[in-house]
Amino acid sequence: MSTFYNIQSTIHLAFKSSQILQPLTVNHKYCAEFGQKPTAEEAKEEQNLLSSIAWPGPLVQGLPVEFSSDPANSYFVIQGPEEQHIGGQLVVDVHVQNFLDLPKKHGGDFLIARLHSPELGAGVSGKVYDHQDGNYTVLFPLLWAGKVWVEITMVHPSEAVVVLKRLQEEDPYRVFFKSLFRSGAISETTFCNLCLPLNQPLCNYTDLETGEPWYCYKPKRLGCDTRVTHYKEDIKQKLITEYEEQFFQGGINLKCPIHASERRSVTVLPAGEEQTPVKNHHAAFGYYYNNSWRPLNAMDMHHFKDSAAITRCLKGKIVHMLGDSTVRQWFEYLTAFVPNLERFDLYSSKNKGPFLAVDSKNNIMVSYRSHGPPLNYNTVFTSDLRYVSNELDRIEGGPNIVVLVSVGPHFNSFPVEVYIRRLRYIRRALVRLLNREPATLVMIRTINMRKLNPGNSLSNSDWFSVQQNAVLRAMFQGLNIQILDAWEMTLAHHLPHDIHPPPAIIENMIDLILSCICGVEKT
Repeated sequence: MSTFYNIQSTIHLAFKSSQILQPLTVNHKYCAEFGQKPTAEEAKEEQNLLSSIAWPGPLVQGLPVEFSSDPANSYFVIQGPEEQHIGGQLVVDVHVQNFLDLPKKHGGDFLIARLHSPELGAGVSGKVYDHQDGNYTVLFPLLWAGKVWVEITMVHPSEAVVVLKRLQEEDPYRVFFKSLFRSGAISETTFCNLCLPLNQPLCNYTDLETGEPWYCYKPKRLGCDTRVTHYKEDIKQKLITEYEEQFFQGGINLKCPIHASERRSVTVLPAGEEQTPVKNHHAAFGYYYNNSWRPLNAMDMHHFKDSAAITRCLKGKIVHMLGDSTVRQWFEYLTAFVPNLERFDLYSSKNKGPFLAVDSKNNIMVSYRSHGPPLNYNTVFTSDLRYVSNELDRIEGGPNIVVLVSVGPHFNSFPVEVYIRRLRYIRRALVRLLNREPATLVMIRTINMRKLNPGNSLSNSDWFSVQQNAVLRAMFQGLNIQILDAWEMTLAHHLPHDIHPPPAIIENMIDLILSCICGVEKT
């Protein structure tokens, strides 16, 4: 294995100049040997999932940047009449061209779409279909009356996606983690990750219950049992060549708008008496109207405008929040908005937890705990590193128990296989939880859109998130859980994208969660 690693390193260094802070170079297929081996059924599922998210791209690579997709030269065309009806479907054709103003002949561009009416506080996301010939079709459900505007954005040209795919395959461990080891006056720090090359002694911190792997280089003077903290050290610099950098230029080809060739809007009229509503091929999770989220599934939505209403909803409930900082936002919203929820941080880190809030009068308890590594936080005590699946096994469950989970953004820089493995363990634990207490309410959150720049795109692009979201939806399909589609709730909203969505979006998420908890009657 050491010889294999040395060969890998030699090949890698031949093509990439050496950089500061490069303690390891490991291919993720090599790392797949670490951790529990999936069953034959799970291995087949993984292959099907990977096939389902396969992304098309250019057959010829390395062409001058002028041949790459240019959002400024691309355009969209709205199909159908200038007046359409609620219940119908708006069809928009997108034609992608290069910097030479020539049509592209292949697909693979990462596009997102939104239909909105600013004066109504209304918006819904669109479904993009790639014809793999430089042309795309976007479908929008028509859900409200008024003038609606089409917004198409190129997040990445297909040439940039090729680079992101290469980073996934060749440099998945480009985010560096470290741990502090301390005993008395002696302290040392070493690099850590999901797997490390076997060219020096390792400390094995593989979780005994799930088999999730985690390793650190063994300190020179201290034992493996002296590990105190975990933290993100840095992100490897100079990940791509100067040629590849041309595909990640803000204001040019990174999250840039595509313009209409003619009209950008249509007028939506009330549904006609004889009109048969078009089936929602878009399968939208919901939409905004009057800046309030309206789900399109069978559930009834209620908006909790005062703390008393939230207290009545949560009375007698225990709410467990497990995961990353985006679910922590829910904890912070509730404890700030509901004065009766007394927060106990118990010397916890300000942003990382674990946190607890209690309303003893109304028998309410809300807790937050971050998920286990990989975790891109500054400093976390190793004693606070808990895997979500293990925490789920410690929850009794029942009709008064609510479990909210968010696991995703910290896996952006890793291969999708790593994320699949983590979700597999969580799914197993949820099946056990729901088998012993079927009345437990469980809600899992997708990853939302974020602000992108040339730097963070290489490790935290929305393209990584859209793949992970597709995997999450597929893996939890059929289970008695709720999916909160944070992706759509940020895409459909007019506010700028942010990994930590602004309060207006968080408020709508909380209203959705509380509506699921309380089963309120339709108003």
